Amino acid sequence: MSVPPEGSTADRLPVVVDHASAIPPFEQLRLGIVALVRDGQLPAGSKIPTVRTLAMSLRLAPNTVARAYRELEQQGVIETQGRRGSFIASTGDPTRDSAGRAATEYVAAIRKLGLSDDDAVQFVRSAIRA
Repeated sequence: MSVPPEGSTADRLPVVVDHASAIPPFEQLRLGIVALVRDGQLPAGSKIPTVRTLAMSLRLAPNTVARAYRELEQQGVIETQGRRGSFIASTGDPTRDSAGRAATEYVAAIRKLGLSDDDAVQFVRSAIRA
């Protein structure tokens, strides 16, 4: 299923929730939305369905979808804009955001130690090979 253009209302996201799974439905939904963001299927600014609409299409309780949305908002994956609805946040992928912060902290630490950028790159290459 393709993602609707920005500003339109989607009835459904291409997320599957296995009601027989040991993983709680809200967590399956949260992970599914994060995967869609990572895959580029939900780019920053994409409007996502309302809690009620998505709950109906996935046959979930509205509170289940609301919990997933709350956790996604806390992670910075989505942002709610009042009556306008919920959208994929401009930061998008929380994993990449965390990696970017870690890289920035690493560079600051290397510079504080007085090492060069070339040294920093060598340490990263060595760590990747290890």
